[in-house]
This record gives sequence, structure tokens and C-alpha cells, in this order.
Amino acid sequence: MTTLTERTETKPAVTRPGALAATGHPLVRPPAAAHLSDEQVAELGRELDAVRDEVLAKRGATDAAYIRRVIKVQRGLEIGGRAALLVGRNKAAWVAGTAMLSVAKILENMEIGHNVLHGQWDWMRDPDIHSTTWEWDFVTPARSWQHTHNDLHHRWTNVVGKDRDVGYNLLRMDADQPWTPFNLGNPLYNAILAPVFEWGIALYDLEIPEYKEGLKSKEDMNRDLKAVGVKAVKQFTKDYAATPAVAMLTGSGKQALYGTLAANAIRNVWAHAVIFCGHFPEGTDTFTEEMVEGETRGDWYVRQMIGSANISGSKFMHLMTGNLSHQVEHHCFPDLPSNRYAEVAVKVKEICNRYGLPYTTGPLPKQVASTWAKVFKLALPDTGRFSLKKKAETAGAS
Repeated sequence: MTTLTERTETKPAVTRPGALAATGHPLVRPPAAAHLSDEQVAELGRELDAVRDEVLAKRGATDAAYIRRVIKVQRGLEIGGRAALLVGRNKAAWVAGTAMLSVAKILENMEIGHNVLHGQWDWMRDPDIHSTTWEWDFVTPARSWQHTHNDLHHRWTNVVGKDRDVGYNLLRMDADQPWTPFNLGNPLYNAILAPVFEWGIALYDLEIPEYKEGLKSKEDMNRDLKAVGVKAVKQFTKDYAATPAVAMLTGSGKQALYGTLAANAIRNVWAHAVIFCGHFPEGTDTFTEEMVEGETRGDWYVRQMIGSANISGSKFMHLMTGNLSHQVEHHCFPDLPSNRYAEVAVKVKEICNRYGLPYTTGPLPKQVASTWAKVFKLALPDTGRFSLKKKAETAGAS
């Protein structure tokens, strides 16, 4: 594993299984996959590799045209939204401007920024649409996010104690996380986090617990603090100073400020909802460190599939989620173009069914409700809940 002091600002994001062995087995398989033999897991891995290779063979001009079209639409919406807010004293202009800017920010973060920063479009060799050059409309700097998300979360997906995305150092989101009285505030913390999600992620990406534990150097912390400070000033200036200042020429400065505040809050609430639906709804699994010790490529795929959840819906909904509505497929193939996930999903679901693995999916309201139910449930002390460790011990003994 790459140490925190080894990373650089231009390090590409590698999220594939990489050098994991093709054969073998972990110390313990997750309960949902305990029925699979080593040979079956290896064959599953080969089948999913073949699915990925098939997409890579077809990837080309159509895909490039897609992302360029989305970027063009997003920039048009942002320009139109900010222009409308310049005359925001007119209520219709304010509503239209806020709506356009909200959609623009959602598209930039979800379908464009998140996926560009995963390297999904690096194959185009376009320096303007590349994981090493893109800087998104989000407070946390792109390079810091690539480290905590691509390098760590995608490697250790849902491994309690390794993947800090399980609760983001704030929430208790798994029964195997020790309960403290602080966790009684789970619902309140989550409600506060949603509208300021980008600031929460910026704080999370600083890796303060790692710094306190001596896993992150003072030099790295100072560099990251400087980077997030510079980025925060840029974001604040763009949204809360420049646009309102120009709008003051039409007497709409206050309205423009409220519009940009609302657009950021709407984007944050949407991103929070979509991202939390990716790994926390009922049906998703978490894992112990023993379950990844000796993990093979096939086991890595299994963990990504049973630790993730999809959202069913329309093509427009998939677009607005950045195709993270196909979270299962994204975690199996984080570097494939997002517009290909829908076709891949059919094959991944069939493989899951054939190997007797759960494929968790559901409409957005159901997944959001399921996630919030977990937030409330885990705010309380354990009352004899059957923890992941106990399930693993039971599965291993059977």
C-alpha cells in the first residue's frame, strides 16, 4: 500500500485490483459469498475481466462525443444561471437562475468531475479532460479527494477499520463500530452534513485522525491545509463575491448571493443523498480485515459487488447521479466511461444471480429511506445485534 508521504500532486488514480492474485482465497470469505469455492471465485473474476475488456474494445469516438456534450451543456447552464441571477430581483429570473446553476453544479460534480478524476476519460489524451489536470467545482482539492477516494476507499471498500468512508469519521454506520454516547447525535450530524456536504468532505480529506495517529506527516498536513485554503478562497470568491458583486449593478446583489447559496446547498444535498445510497442501504455488506487478507482478484470483485448498492430510475436520473446509480458497476470498473455502466449492469446482474450473490438495487426514495433508517438505528447502543464478525464466525464454522 502506498504510504501517505509517498503521494504527489500529479499521481494518477489507480483503482483496479492490480497485482492481486488470480487464485487462492482470503482468510475468511464474507457470509454472502461463503458458498463459493476458490475455483468459482476465480472464474467470476475472469468473467468480469472479460466484461471490462469488451467495453475497452468498443470505447471510442461515441464516448468522447458524449462527455464533451455533457461538458458543453453544463457550462451553458452555469453561464445561463449566473446571468439570470444578475437580474435576480425579478423572481422568475431568480428561480430560473438558481435552478440552472443547481443543475450545472450537480452535473459538474457528479457526471463530469467525479468520473474525470477517476481517469475514465484519460484515454482521450485531452489535457483539458484528464484526471491529472481537472479541478472541480467543489471545496476539496481534486488531488486530495483522489487520494482518499480513489486510492483508499476504492481499495478498501466497506472494510471496517480500513475504509474511513464508513461513517466519514463522524457517523456510526456499522454495528462493528464501537458505540459511544456521541453516536446518539447520528441523525442530527447527518442532517447538518447534507447541505454543507462539500465542506464536510474537504474536512474529511484532510485526514485529521490519520495525522493524530502519526500516519500522516506534518509536512503533508501543512501542504493539504494550504491547498484546501486556496481552493476555499477561490470557491468563495466565485460564488459569494464575484457573482453578487456584478449583480449589484442591477440592484440584485443580495438575490444573487442567495441564489448561489441555494444552488450549492441543493447540489450538496443531492450529492450527499446519492453517495450515501452507494454503500449504506439495507442489503449492502461490510467486511472485516480478515476477509481481505489474501484476497484474490475475484474476491475483490465480490467485495465491490456485495458492498455496493444501485439506484433504479430513468436515464435522466442516472445522468444526474453521475451514473453512481450504477454503484455496483462503478466499483467493479471505476475507470470505464460512465455512459457504459447501463449496458454493463445487465451483465453484472446476471453474473451475480448465477453465482448466488446479492445485487442490491431500488428506487431513490427507498434507498434514501433505508440509509436514514440505518443512521437512526446505529445511533443507539447495540442490543444483541448480530454483528458482522459474529456472522463471519458462524459462516466459517458451517
